[in-house]
Amino acid sequence: MTQQSDETSGDPIWIDYAEFGERFVTHAVTEKRIVAAVSGIAGRGMTIGPFSIGPAGLAGFVAEGKVGEPVLFRHDPHVVFELTVPLSLAVKVLLGGRRLRLTAVVEIDLTLHARTADPVLVVIDIPPISARDVSFVLRAQALDSVGEWLLDPIAGMVQREVANRVNAMLDEPQARRGRVFDIEALVGGTRSEHRERADFDWIDYGRFGTNFFHHVVTRDRVFDVVERMAGRAIDVGPFRTGPGRKATVTVRGAIRVPKLTARPVEDPEREPVRFDLMLPVSLDITVDVLKANHYRVDVEVPLVLTARAADPLRLVIDVTPPDPDDIRMEFKAQGMRAATLGALAGIKKQIIAQVARVVRTELDDSSQRTIDVAARIDTIA
Repeated sequence: MTQQSDETSGDPIWIDYAEFGERFVTHAVTEKRIVAAVSGIAGRGMTIGPFSIGPAGLAGFVAEGKVGEPVLFRHDPHVVFELTVPLSLAVKVLLGGRRLRLTAVVEIDLTLHARTADPVLVVIDIPPISARDVSFVLRAQALDSVGEWLLDPIAGMVQREVANRVNAMLDEPQARRGRVFDIEALVGGTRSEHRERADFDWIDYGRFGTNFFHHVVTRDRVFDVVERMAGRAIDVGPFRTGPGRKATVTVRGAIRVPKLTARPVEDPEREPVRFDLMLPVSLDITVDVLKANHYRVDVEVPLVLTARAADPLRLVIDVTPPDPDDIRMEFKAQGMRAATLGALAGIKKQIIAQVARVVRTELDDSSQRTIDVAARIDTIA
């Protein structure tokens, strides 16, 4: 939550959390990441057999080979990808004492679907493959008519075995972990407790967007942003006020550490993530009417922060500008003359207006409260 966007000009175009969720998944699940999700099986060796086939085991075969690099050949809408994984096999056939060496080209068709799961998971889901998803082409020029009857049973056995072996490879814990992205853990830089799971509570992309904001935009992360306002100087004046504009007012102070409270949410599907921010300000005010009169002033500026989604894929902590009528101010006069000064009542409203103006100016720059989520996604390996 600490990276800011370079886009600071212009008013944001708001989108809802559901739209944010769809855009997040579409942007995050790239063809490169899809291929990487199954690339772990590339280079793996595979031995099939020995198997006996035909009456009384008349013939037998064994096949050995290696899994090749997956190739993406189609990317459908709704983040569905189709890949082919090649497998080259050397097939050794024993038929009536004859030894035949053949080669086979096998292609395994995989369908990968980027799905979202509770709480904030993106999972590359791969349905189990069957023998129908395995194509088998045997280069059988060396076989005569006597051996041609072997082709169909060899092909059927290879297709079933390949499907079973690849399913087992994809179901290995390390392979499963590589297809589970816990966004909450990635943002927090923590170890995920969900990557070992095999079963998930699936949710749609819209619900994922809602979960993203309610799980990722936490009070602590937002506080890291607003805490930077602490120590910001507030200098106002000198300006003249009062009857005949005879009083000269100078205001010097600073914003203290903000107080941030998360608002409870009863209906996450309808309510945005909001926080109540109390911005305390300490001021030293000098009112010069013939003689300098000093005041210590404590100001509290209440603000409401709302976590919003913005086009194209940004997270913005939106702040409602302060209303001067909501600003509370407590004066402490230093000295009897300052306490009885008649000009004080006339300048309170002006000081509140000045403080509101300074705070509003501080909040005008939204770059400190904006995260380019797309840029953050692109940095994840």
